[in-house]
Amino acid sequence: MAEPFKNFISPALVAQMAARLAAAGPGFDAAAFERLAADGLDALELKARTLQLCAALEATLPEDFGAAADRLDAAMAGDDGLESWALWPVGEYVARRGLAHPERALATLHRLTQRFTAEFAIRPFIVEHPALVYATLARWAEDPDERVRRLVSEGTRPRLPWGLRLAALVADPSPSLPLLRRLQDDPSEFVRRSVANHLNDIAKDHPEIVVDWVREHLPGATRERRALLRHASRTLVKKGDAAMLALWGHGEDFVGDAVLELAPPRLAVGETLALSLTLASRTAVAQRLVVDYLVHHVKADGRRTPKVFKGWQLELPAGATLALARRHSMKPVTTRRYFAGAHRVDVQVNGRVVAGAEFELEL
Repeated sequence: MAEPFKNFISPALVAQMAARLAAAGPGFDAAAFERLAADGLDALELKARTLQLCAALEATLPEDFGAAADRLDAAMAGDDGLESWALWPVGEYVARRGLAHPERALATLHRLTQRFTAEFAIRPFIVEHPALVYATLARWAEDPDERVRRLVSEGTRPRLPWGLRLAALVADPSPSLPLLRRLQDDPSEFVRRSVANHLNDIAKDHPEIVVDWVREHLPGATRERRALLRHASRTLVKKGDAAMLALWGHGEDFVGDAVLELAPPRLAVGETLALSLTLASRTAVAQRLVVDYLVHHVKADGRRTPKVFKGWQLELPAGATLALARRHSMKPVTTRRYFAGAHRVDVQVNGRVVAGAEFELEL
């Protein structure tokens, strides 16, 4: 089992931070920082640990933000400088104390993101100082460090997981589009993947923007750009968006017969549902198909809401019959609560439902 993230913010990490901050210059009370940061740390979860270390920084760094930022910059310098998980609470500190000093704070975040990531810390500055931040990001889009260039995209994602939601960009993502245009052919796959995720975020609220983007940028695309655009299209493809499916060559209706069988017909939470799908072509030409399935989960009030799961992308030869199988786990997950009742599974091909069946879930 993977190490829980919270364990990376540990008493040992606190001691390392205290030593580095003290080595950055005279006047830092390392003992006080270590005492405040490590107090009851093992009992806290990840976010609470981050906030406790941030509070310890607030209590021990200078009140003057410029002086505090100077110490943080010095503590990050060199091969043995602060890096990785030690910088999450540092980013939180800069986001809290640096908002009134945005130019100085952004300079520290530029250094920080090269040793961890400032994608969370920069977001309050986008809210409070959008013009300054976007002018800065335009320069950073040309930075020699790929982690800085990635921040330009990742930090401005409207719906970044774990991050502050940028409501203004959810409503209107246009300020970020010139930056994404500059970065979509970046030589770093690390940067390009962020651009793809950013466009996918936009697709959740403004599908027409991303459809137009793919329509403009797909013709003649390099292999790398094509991969980026496909990843950016994933939400709209799963939703069966007709315009997006057509751009990827999956816009035609399936011509044929589809039969879905589920086994067992009744199962308990924690068990696995077997899906067996048969597609039989009734046309004299091959068909390019995107095949996904929707599980309609029962909610507490008895309604059923669908969730799309990826299935297959394939070419079905003329007149051919193809059998597909998938095992779907009904194990509990943190993001979904199961309720007993009749659930439904639908299969969609090129965005259109072609078959369905029901099963009974028991708690």
